Amino acid sequence: MQSLNPPWGSIDKSIVRIAAPPGRGLVHHRSSPSRLSVKCVDSANAGGTPHEWQSCCAILASKVTSLQQDSKNHYTGVAGVASVNDDKTLELVPVNGARAGAKSSLALPKPLSLANFSATPVHGSQLRVAYRGVPGAYSETAAGKAYPKCEAIPCDQFEIAFQAVEHYIADRAVIPVENSHGGSIHRNYDLLLRHRLPIVGEVQLPVHHCLVALPGVRIEHLTRIISHPQALSQCENTLTKLGLKAAREAFEDTAGAAEYIATNNLRDTAAIASSRAAELYGLQILANGIQDDSSNFTRFVVLSREPIIPRSDRPFKTSIAFAQEKGTNTLFKVLSSFAFRNINLMKIESRPHRYLPVKVADGGAKHFEYMFYVDFEASMAEERAQNAMAEVQEFTYFLRVLGSYPMDMTPWKPANAIEES
Repeated sequence: MQSLNPPWGSIDKSIVRIAAPPGRGLVHHRSSPSRLSVKCVDSANAGGTPHEWQSCCAILASKVTSLQQDSKNHYTGVAGVASVNDDKTLELVPVNGARAGAKSSLALPKPLSLANFSATPVHGSQLRVAYRGVPGAYSETAAGKAYPKCEAIPCDQFEIAFQAVEHYIADRAVIPVENSHGGSIHRNYDLLLRHRLPIVGEVQLPVHHCLVALPGVRIEHLTRIISHPQALSQCENTLTKLGLKAAREAFEDTAGAAEYIATNNLRDTAAIASSRAAELYGLQILANGIQDDSSNFTRFVVLSREPIIPRSDRPFKTSIAFAQEKGTNTLFKVLSSFAFRNINLMKIESRPHRYLPVKVADGGAKHFEYMFYVDFEASMAEERAQNAMAEVQEFTYFLRVLGSYPMDMTPWKPANAIEES
C-alpha cells in the first residue's frame, strides 16, 4: 500500500496574520505536514475591532476542525478500505459498489509491494488469496473461481504473491502458468522452483476480452490501444477487422491498463480488459468478446504453504521438475517410466538450467543443460505414480514434486457463452 500525505491544500501554506485587538494577535502556520498550530503574538499595530477579532478566531477554529476531519478520512481510506500497513483487512470492492468516475478508483485495494511486509497481518477465518495485478484482473477472477468467498489480495509482482503466502499475509496464491494461445509463462515456472510452495489446485479460466474506453469516446477516434502483450496478440485479427489503425502499446496487465485510462482521463486511448475491469473503473465497452479464439483458456495453479493429502477417488494431476543425468537416452528412460505404467503425460516443458546453463562435451562442444517440467495424470496416492517416481529418480540428479492436486473438471464452455450466461 502506498502511503498518502494528508490534503493540506485548503489552507494557505504561508504564515497568516489575523487582525486582533491591540497588543494581541493570532498566527496560524504549518510547522509540519501533520501538525497545525495556533499561537498568540503581540501586535501593537494589528488594528481591528473586537467583533472582527472574534470572527477571525471562529473562522480559524472551523478550518482546524475541517483539517482534522479530512486527515482522518484520508488515512482510514475511502469506503472503509484500509491498508495492510495499518494491520487492517483489505476488502475486495464489489462490482455493484464500483465508481461512476475515474477518481473513485481510490476505493479499490492497492497492490501489495515489498514495503507491505513490515507489518504483521491480521488473521481471520476468511481465506486470503494473493494474485498479481489490480482489481478486475483475470487472476482475481481465477481466485474467485477457486475460492468463491475468499478475500482477494492484489500484488504488484508475481514474486510478491509468492512472498505474501510465505510471510503469512495470504493463505493461497493464484498464479497463471500457461495460456492455450500464448503458451507457457516461463517466469512463473522459474518462481515455482525458487519458492517451495506446493501446488494444491488448478483453475482453467476462459479468456473474454473487451475493448473499453471512457464514456462518450467513439471507436473511430482512438489513436492508441493499450493492454498486456498477450491480450494484444490474442485480439489482433479482430482489431484489424474493426478497422482500427490505432497504435498498440504494451502494458503490464489488462486491468492495470483500464485503471490507467480512468485515472488519467485519456479520451483517445482504449484498453483490452475484462468486463469486470470496465465496471470497476467506470469505462464503457466499445466491443465485446474481441478475442480471436473463443476457446482461449488460461491455466492457473493454486499455491499454499503446505501440500494437500493426495487422494485416488477423483482425477488428480501431479507436477514435477527434474534435471536428468548425462546420457544420450536418459530422457527416453525417464518418459518410459510413465509409459510402462500407463500414466498419461499432459505436459512437458524444458527450460535452460538457471545455474548450470551450459556443459562442455567431448571435443569442447558446449550444450545447454535443461530443467524439465512434467504434468502427468495420476495422484501420488496411487502405487503406479510412486513407482514411476522411484524409477525417474534413478536417471535424474534433481527431482522435485511440485504438487499433486485435483484437476479442474469444470465443463468446457466458450468464453462468449459464459459471458452471456
